[in-house]
Amino acid sequence: MENGEQQYRRFLAGDTEGLREIIREYQGGLMLYLNGIVQNIHTAEDLTEDTFAEIAIRKPHFSGKSLFKTWLYAIGRHLACKHLRKQSRHSEIPLHLQELVDTEQCVESRLLRDERARIVRQAMHTLRTDYRSVLHLSFFEEMSNEETAAAMGKNRRQVENLLYNAKKALRAELERRGFPYEEQ
Repeated sequence: MENGEQQYRRFLAGDTEGLREIIREYQGGLMLYLNGIVQNIHTAEDLTEDTFAEIAIRKPHFSGKSLFKTWLYAIGRHLACKHLRKQSRHSEIPLHLQELVDTEQCVESRLLRDERARIVRQAMHTLRTDYRSVLHLSFFEEMSNEETAAAMGKNRRQVENLLYNAKKALRAELERRGFPYEEQ
């Protein structure tokens, strides 16, 4: 499978299949990331579409200084923050929970994993937005601290501090709910 950068370059050269491949590859993860920011799956879906529309219509320059995924998530984060600023002037954003979709073969294992993920996501929704973002990017998207820093518009040290404090806050919330915290 090609990486997003190659697909994007193909799209810029006129191959629309490159954009379709980018959407198929990054849509699910981007939507979950944006949901963690805006706390509304429907809004996250719209912002995901807006992110892909942004790269399809405006065709911003990808410098290659980060991974394509990091660059794409940074665009999505920018649009989500813009949406939240606009939304904060009008009303509060309701809390919606989103269960993870898992592709494991074993049904029993999948159910257990889904339940744990649901509990963790519920606990994450009580955390500050920057804590939710850093945890999602680091653990669910498996981004490095440098990639997470680029996506969040922070430096590596800030991300390390955020990650430490976010894990501490998540542990406290999980323990408060009676769920044993397992550090990986």
